[in-house]
Amino acid sequence: MPDAPAPAPLTERQRQIARAARQLLDAEGPDAVTMRRIADVLGIKAPSLYKHVPDKTALEALLITEGFVELAEALEAVAGRLPALGRAYRRYALHHPHLYRLMNYRPLRRDLLPPGVEDRAAFPLLAAVGHDGDRARALWAFAHGMVSLEIDGRFPPGADLDEAWRAGLAAFG
Repeated sequence: MPDAPAPAPLTERQRQIARAARQLLDAEGPDAVTMRRIADVLGIKAPSLYKHVPDKTALEALLITEGFVELAEALEAVAGRLPALGRAYRRYALHHPHLYRLMNYRPLRRDLLPPGVEDRAAFPLLAAVGHDGDRARALWAFAHGMVSLEIDGRFPPGADLDEAWRAGLAAFG
């Protein structure tokens, strides 16, 4: 797949805002990502953030874009090998649970994302199932369901999740 077009370059202040938001998100979860908290981290007044990022939805779109790029890079590193793709997907989601939730647990504002960024993240899954869109969606649904249940602590104690992943991915192999 050709690389997705690069997102519009961010200003230095936008990069600082996105970094501060990501630090808060990773450390404390989505409720911590407020314009006031970001301004406090940066040592500025909250209203001045709006000169650089129009609203919280736009700020979240910056974080989601970053997440899709990171996920794409993780999956591209193991492209073509289904068990390795599953491990990379799981590892990314478990290491970044708050960002993963932001990316996947509510409607996606595609209109605020750079063109192609979501497709780039999906492409390794599509390629792994022979470019069959329906099988790729089923594979994503399996992987998303597994990591969502794991992130949210929904599996019973002692469940062998590694074996569950092996069994699930074998259905696509």
